[in-house]
Amino acid sequence: MAFSVVMPALEMAQETGKLIAWRKQEGDRVTKGEPLLDIETDKAVMEVEAPADGILAGISAAAGADIPVGQTIAWIVAPGEKPPAEKESATAAPAARAVSQKTESHAAIAASLSESSAASSARISPKARRLAKELGVVVAAVRGSGPGGEILASDVQAAAATSSVVSSAAASEKISGRLEVPSTLGRLMAERTTQSWTTVPHFFVTRDIDASALNQYREEVIAEIERTHQIRITHTDLLVALTSRVLLKHPRLNSSWTPDGIRLHDHVNMGVAIAVNDGVVAAVIPNAHTASLAEIATQRRDIAERTRAGKLRPSDIADATFTISNLGMYHVDRFTAIITPPQAAILAVGAITDRVVAVEGKPAVRPMMTLTLSSDHRVVDGARAALFLQDLTKAMHEPEKFLPLIV
Repeated sequence: MAFSVVMPALEMAQETGKLIAWRKQEGDRVTKGEPLLDIETDKAVMEVEAPADGILAGISAAAGADIPVGQTIAWIVAPGEKPPAEKESATAAPAARAVSQKTESHAAIAASLSESSAASSARISPKARRLAKELGVVVAAVRGSGPGGEILASDVQAAAATSSVVSSAAASEKISGRLEVPSTLGRLMAERTTQSWTTVPHFFVTRDIDASALNQYREEVIAEIERTHQIRITHTDLLVALTSRVLLKHPRLNSSWTPDGIRLHDHVNMGVAIAVNDGVVAAVIPNAHTASLAEIATQRRDIAERTRAGKLRPSDIADATFTISNLGMYHVDRFTAIITPPQAAILAVGAITDRVVAVEGKPAVRPMMTLTLSSDHRVVDGARAALFLQDLTKAMHEPEKFLPLIV
């Protein structure tokens, strides 16, 4: 029995995926679950696993192609079996075209108010239309590379590099300098942060914390964990471990806003913001509330390496319930972070620096850090946010009580 290999939908609202590379060649034997190809989505480059055992055959997409979600790009067949005819792919294509045409018929009505009739009749995905508007690209002058000539986001990006397809309005607004077209990840960050900032009612609670006990605890465990697990413990690892445990006492902070109500999670999947060349990716450490400090550090290192190598797996960035963003290593004292919907909160962590503070009524120098909690006011009120930071402060002052098992 032949199994189809299709362009998967790894994200909500994903329309296409870019094929980066095949891990196997035509005629190679493959095993279910092994990496088969790499694709680029709006978030990152991810590995796609083989859906079955067999022989890879009938490859119909080359590296670099933008492919609609659901389209068959290859088959896995039994030895000696031939891949099915094109009817499966042909079946998917008209369906995709029908959806696109239906969407376009409605979009064209609105587009006709501001675009020429030629532009409104062009078959273009909603994502590509939004990008064309942002970059000032004249849709009618773009040649589509998608099924049936449909214009994809990649077509708009390519067209933006040529002045002949930039609208006169956009051209008149140009100033001297170089236009940098955002990457896929950069555009996604812009869209999501704008959506979050304009739709989620943010409020912020800040607290300065004495990190003396946290530093001492790290020094006590760092050598042992390096010896047993060959991994170096960072302050981020400690914060992930402590925060995830404190969140169990504050379920509203570890929840999601939904149209039907507030979903309270019984587990903590901790997102950790990791900087990459094109922006920031929130890698996820699942069930961080039950993981040991060594396990957290190992997972954080492995995900960071895959992130920077562009080899993230779908599970690496899925289902976070809370996020920590630490800019202390960049010598940032304090900052506020934008919530990642549908999460209810995000914790921004500043650098640990020596400051003069009052200790028992006298000035003293202590290693201080500033934590800023951004919360969704639909889910969390000021009192809940303050109590969470209060308990997190206690945990940081007595980390050994919260993390008795260090390995």
